[in-house]
Amino acid sequence: MAALRVGLTGGIASGKSTVGAMLAELGCVVTDADALVADLYRPGQPGARAVADLFGPEMLKADGSVDKEALGPAVFADPASRKCLEQAIHPLVGQRYVEILESAGEGAVVVFEVPLLAETGGRGRYDAVVTVEAPADLRLDRAVERGLDRDQAAARMEAQARSEDRRAAADFVIENTGSLEELRARVRAVLAGLRERAGTQAAG
Repeated sequence: MAALRVGLTGGIASGKSTVGAMLAELGCVVTDADALVADLYRPGQPGARAVADLFGPEMLKADGSVDKEALGPAVFADPASRKCLEQAIHPLVGQRYVEILESAGEGAVVVFEVPLLAETGGRGRYDAVVTVEAPADLRLDRAVERGLDRDQAAARMEAQARSEDRRAAADFVIENTGSLEELRARVRAVLAGLRERAGTQAAG
């Protein structure tokens, strides 16, 4: 294996994206499915071509990129259309995933942010899983601070896996209950463990 595949997960407002940014600053390759799809939707990319083939050229902007504001309502109002789009785009995302792993190099740590890892049973795709956790009431307050309605935030939390389930699927748990500096220290400690695992895997 060219690189260590790490799944980074966590509930809503746990600080998962903050941890991802810290890992990137510390030298990891960090991405997520949304970023891969956004890249595929750029002008001339295979995702943009697939959207035009499936739903017509009117779903593209003048520059050739996907018009997400037009595509969204058309797709999500129709389950059959959404399934067609997923069947076209998911293999392309998987291909980019492989390309990132192959280009990262021996012993690299490649982190994919996966919000619903525990819910979708995706543990087997990764060499290691990291979850970012915080108490539910703290996450709810953070979500509201970010602009979500409290009831909406609570409903999203309810729809996600329990903290216990994420912890059970994880190799490393980062508790995000203190300051940014405390979080950074915990991220560094987990990264040391990941790099040790990457080195062991490369040697094997």
